[in-house]
Amino acid sequence: MLNQTSVTEFLLLGVTDIQVLQPVLFVVFLAIYFLSLAGNGAILMVVISDPRLHSPMYFFLGNLSCLDICYSTVTLPKMLENLLSTHRAISFLGCMSQLHFFHFLGSTEAMLVPLMAFDRFVAICKPLRYTLIMNHQVCLQMAVTVWIFGFFHALLHSVMTSRLNFCGSNHIHHFFCDVKPLLKLACGDTELNQWLLNNVTGTFAMGSFFLILLSYFYIIIYLFFKTHSCSMLHKALSTCASHFIVVILLFGPIIFIYIRPASGSSMNQDWIVAIMYSVVTPVLNPLIYTLRNKEVKGALRRMIRRRL
Repeated sequence: MLNQTSVTEFLLLGVTDIQVLQPVLFVVFLAIYFLSLAGNGAILMVVISDPRLHSPMYFFLGNLSCLDICYSTVTLPKMLENLLSTHRAISFLGCMSQLHFFHFLGSTEAMLVPLMAFDRFVAICKPLRYTLIMNHQVCLQMAVTVWIFGFFHALLHSVMTSRLNFCGSNHIHHFFCDVKPLLKLACGDTELNQWLLNNVTGTFAMGSFFLILLSYFYIIIYLFFKTHSCSMLHKALSTCASHFIVVILLFGPIIFIYIRPASGSSMNQDWIVAIMYSVVTPVLNPLIYTLRNKEVKGALRRMIRRRL
């Protein structure tokens, strides 16, 4: 990942240059970070420790919580450090590493969510074959596959970005290293990088989103035409509703940031939306799943009682 460039470090300009706001934002984002770690960590612990949650649905939920913990950790600690520092430098290697892990974890999560939708489709529409289709080995293989695909998708972007020539300004108008802000600083032709971002990342995002919509379409059709139990209908729709909220929170900002034409993008809009999917979404995921899921809430209460 070496390039021919005169830039050895970048300066992350962050979310604001107003000095008075920086300590306030530090407290706000520190609280959000701790909430994300605590919420996702609690879900991960109960999924691992409670035998009642050893099912495909909660296996994927545990993966999602693990991804959210790592996802927040890639960007937030550096952002918090920069809010209290006057020198907001990040080394070239550190910048490329942050870019890589951000896209690795983000694209893995974008592919994991369709697996969760597929799991709900099989559980609701094929209940008699659920344990056969979604057995432990299949779930493990699917999870490993999306983690591997996510890693190589991110590697494509990090390698191609690191090969660009950065010969001018090293000021990144963002609070972390991402592809689009770096392309604005690069000298020379960035058309291939932009094409990869729009088409490869766009295909990942839109393909995943389409599969999720397809799964929910079949679930809704099945429930309305095959199910005559109001309680079963309510329970299934409640589970799917919490999942769909996560889908909107994840894919809405991704489509806004990465699939729009570069000419139509604004860096101020981009970092505001980036806060939504890199900071806010990881802390909302555990709240959505715990507030709307009786089994997770029950497992959390049992875990707390054991600790007391």
